[in-house]
Amino acid sequence: MTSEEVKKLPYWKTGRSSPDEWLRKAIREIDKVGGKVNESGIIRQQDNEVVLVGFKLEGDQFRLVWPVLAHDPRENQAAVRQAATMLYHDVKSRCVAAMVKGARWAFHAEMVLPNGMQAGSLSDGELMKCLPEMCRRPLAITHDES
Repeated sequence: MTSEEVKKLPYWKTGRSSPDEWLRKAIREIDKVGGKVNESGIIRQQDNEVVLVGFKLEGDQFRLVWPVLAHDPRENQAAVRQAATMLYHDVKSRCVAAMVKGARWAFHAEMVLPNGMQAGSLSDGELMKCLPEMCRRPLAITHDES
């Protein structure tokens, strides 16, 4: 994705809140649904930067990672703010879903498996091997049989 395409995405220079404030807002949403945040931050490694939050909810570990997209180096603050804002809105909508459908349903792709990988990053073969572990508990959705 080019830096010009990134500018056309939502949240490009639409606010002035710091990336840290958006991260704090995301953490508050997780707290509201009973989650316990155990990792969060804005991380830079070589030329890549991400905004992330990891937490435990309903007995499972989840990690959401939003990349800072391609940008002109002079616009780094806007690019990091955009990623943090996207993370917040993603977390907020998934927390609403978790209240209704359960954490696994809402955050299934972000579930951290015992091998440290996230469910959403597995190949088909890897996913098939991990399904028994992922399904050790039923989803929170229940149906009234009466």
